Amino acid sequence: MLILDTDHLVEFQRGTSPEAKVLKQRMNETDGPFATTILTVEEMMRGWLAAIRRTSDPFRQINAYSKLRQLFRFFGTWDVLDWTAASAAEFAALKVAKRRVGTMDLKIASVALANNATLLSRNLQDYQKVPGLRVVDWLS
Repeated sequence: MLILDTDHLVEFQRGTSPEAKVLKQRMNETDGPFATTILTVEEMMRGWLAAIRRTSDPFRQINAYSKLRQLFRFFGTWDVLDWTAASAAEFAALKVAKRRVGTMDLKIASVALANNATLLSRNLQDYQKVPGLRVVDWLS
C-alpha cells in the first residue's frame, strides 16, 4: 500500500501543476492500492476552518466554505486510513524513543508503520528519522 502524505495529496488535488502531472503518471504506472490518513484529512480541514475564522464578514467566508465542501467531496473518493490502536501503539513507541519529528508527521508515520505501507512525502528529512518507515518522494 502507498499512503500519500499531505504534501502529495495537495498536489494530487490541484491536478494541473507539473508535480501533480508527474505524481498522477507515477500512480497510473503503479499497482496500488493508494490511501491517505485521517491525519491528512485533519490537516487540510484545519486549514479551511482557519480561513473561515479569519474573517467575520459572511461574504468573505463564502469561498472558504465552498473549498471546505469540496474537500469533503474529494475525501469521499479516497481510502482514508483510521487512527487505530495499532497506530497509537506505534506512536507511543516512537515518542518513548524521543524521535525529533513533529507530532502530526509522527502520527502519519505511525499509521504507515501500522499498515506496513510506504509513505509518499516530500518531507524525507523528518520521516527518515523514523525507524522502519519506508518513505519516498514522487514529486521531485
